[in-house]
Amino acid sequence: MNTLKIKLLSFILLFGLGLFSVKAQEKIDQVEALLSKMTLEEKIGQLNLLTPGGGIATGSVVSKNVEAKIKAGQVGGLFGVAGPEKVRQAQKIAIENSRLKIPLLIGSDIIHGYKTTFPIPLGTAASWDLELIKKMAETAAKEATADGINWNFSPMVDIARDPRWGRIAEGAGEDPFLGSAIATAMIKGYQGTDLKKPNTMMATVKHLVLYGAAEGGRDYNSVDMGKVKMYNQYLPVYKAAVDAGVGSAMTSFNDIDGVPASGNKWMITDLLRKQWGFEGMVVSDYTSVNEMVAHGLGDLQTVSALALNAGLDMDMVGEGFLTTLKKSVEEGKVSEESITQACRRILTAKYNLGLFDDPYLYADESRPEKDILSQENRKLAREAARQSFVLLKKHENVLPLQKSAKIALVGPLANNKNNMLGTWAPTGDPQLSVPVFEGFKNVAPKAKINYAKGANITNDPDLAKRANVFGTRVEIDERSPETLLNEALKLAANSDVIVAVVGEASEFSGEAASRTNLSLPESQKRMLTELSKIGKPMVIVLMSGRPLTIEDEFALPASILQVWHAGIEAGNAIADVVFGDYNPSGKLTATWPRNVGQVPVYHSMKNTGRPIEADNFQKFKSNYLDVVNTPLFPFGYGLSYTEFGYKNLKVQHSEIAQNEAVEISVEVTNTGDFDGAEIVQLYLRDVVRSITPPMRELKGFTKVFLKKGETKTVKLTLQPNDLKFYNGALEFVAEPGDFEIFVGTNSQAELKASFKLN
Repeated sequence: MNTLKIKLLSFILLFGLGLFSVKAQEKIDQVEALLSKMTLEEKIGQLNLLTPGGGIATGSVVSKNVEAKIKAGQVGGLFGVAGPEKVRQAQKIAIENSRLKIPLLIGSDIIHGYKTTFPIPLGTAASWDLELIKKMAETAAKEATADGINWNFSPMVDIARDPRWGRIAEGAGEDPFLGSAIATAMIKGYQGTDLKKPNTMMATVKHLVLYGAAEGGRDYNSVDMGKVKMYNQYLPVYKAAVDAGVGSAMTSFNDIDGVPASGNKWMITDLLRKQWGFEGMVVSDYTSVNEMVAHGLGDLQTVSALALNAGLDMDMVGEGFLTTLKKSVEEGKVSEESITQACRRILTAKYNLGLFDDPYLYADESRPEKDILSQENRKLAREAARQSFVLLKKHENVLPLQKSAKIALVGPLANNKNNMLGTWAPTGDPQLSVPVFEGFKNVAPKAKINYAKGANITNDPDLAKRANVFGTRVEIDERSPETLLNEALKLAANSDVIVAVVGEASEFSGEAASRTNLSLPESQKRMLTELSKIGKPMVIVLMSGRPLTIEDEFALPASILQVWHAGIEAGNAIADVVFGDYNPSGKLTATWPRNVGQVPVYHSMKNTGRPIEADNFQKFKSNYLDVVNTPLFPFGYGLSYTEFGYKNLKVQHSEIAQNEAVEISVEVTNTGDFDGAEIVQLYLRDVVRSITPPMRELKGFTKVFLKKGETKTVKLTLQPNDLKFYNGALEFVAEPGDFEIFVGTNSQAELKASFKLN
């Protein structure tokens, strides 16, 4: 490169850095100028996040006198408000009627799409497609900002290894490597490269920390975990979100070392801010500050002071900050500087979103019609759904079905709009979703498709009532179970093939939806058993928000396709896969146990001092008397209509130096009769180290499309940090010694190679 080019590039770089520095200083100056004008009461008001009601909330509390509080400067943000006109009205109250005219944050839970609802996050994670996931987040941000929302309470990144916990549906599953990659993709999708653009929004990483490890899988429950496990297995996803530049963070409901997260100074200040360098704002989850009273840490004033002193910036709904902090300042329990610092972070977030430049940036009434529920968005939802499906079992090549077949489409979820969107889709409209029956008719118009309900989702009225909090998800038919079953059996006997659509109602999983029984309800189990006796080819289409225990169903002579809760385009996407327009490629991101007694079971478990060989029972070894150790479906599992073969696994160098990457290659061949995509997975085992290592950990993956008969050489790279772990002193190190790698189609891959780290 010549001297002139070097000088020009240097000038551009210095100019850019200078411009950035000027803009950063402008932001600081504007925020500090505003802070200097604020009273203590006005600063406290900015720490108050309220909901006026009217939308779905995650608690029973709805804020009162919201308009009067905005005028008095006692509200920093709202959620549960949507639509350009309503948002404009709220901002107008703040801008025209409050003393300092500070605009409001407008937040919302946009977990898997806004009006265009995508599959539940556990489903989209099964695509292992980071660009697709980023695109879904971009689309969600585009739709939500068109409706006036500038702050999203997503992504939820909690590692979950207990399928009894209903919120496993909202995350990426059990693995920190994959979870970190997905968290990064979602944050980049939501926030883009410029938060001041009207189609981007501030993201929130949640729930800090360890929420997915609640004891017994019971929501909001206590967590007990040592630091080594925490740092190696649960914290990486949150740190990845911070490294990706997430704008805000939300504290969890659980305690950490005996201190609830919303008042945990070690977590909020020492870990999040000091160790990880997070500079954004921290908000509590719904009334979690108040809930520290029930945890046993004191009255509302005491726990509010505890939360502020821990580093919490914003109090969601509970109003403990608003009603007690001034008194705590007067009594010397908190400092005004702590309140100022929290207020500073909130004002900075508003500046970053461009709200001080234009309070009505997200109140453009022309946007909803063109940006929400467009055909382009629905097309993306259909693609996302079909990439999320996991083929769990192939039986006698029944799938894909012929488009001319005579089909008995049966099951309580076969013609049911109310359960297509899945849990925690408060901004979606179930009545706009495509049910399976409709999708089948759209994709295979020449097929003869007849429908019968066959069974209720459950016959238990109490369970139905608990699942119907957000609207009818379980409808117990007026007809008797016998009548429903006989109708389905008669239909099946006169058809070429049976397609049974069964599983969970959408609200059987999600927040406050923990379950101890992960089997299908007896009503559906009986229907499947009786249908299987007819002797016709059968396909089970399984919907759920979590791993289920389906050993009985797996033993039936039927193919099984897991479709999660697939969103607004569910029926069309399911039909695309069932009729072969798309070859399923999804892989599980959470292990499926044989029964609840195996929980927790996950791919990165450690060995014991008395390991068993394979699944052969041995007395005085680490196994069960009544079931094998291995799960029904391992992490990374998923079949295809075709087959894939792996060979010639190579590591570029048998010995590597510290901080050197490891280059790996493997040949993958499509050996079957269909074109298809395969997710190639790389697992690592540190053979000997100073603390007990997992048997294997995911450290790489890539998705490759292969035509039938085609072979490709797939290259994967282990970065230096992939060999590191937190040792007993919580130092992030790579220790010299032997490593083994495993590459294949799931976490039980047998193709193995090794190398040495010097």
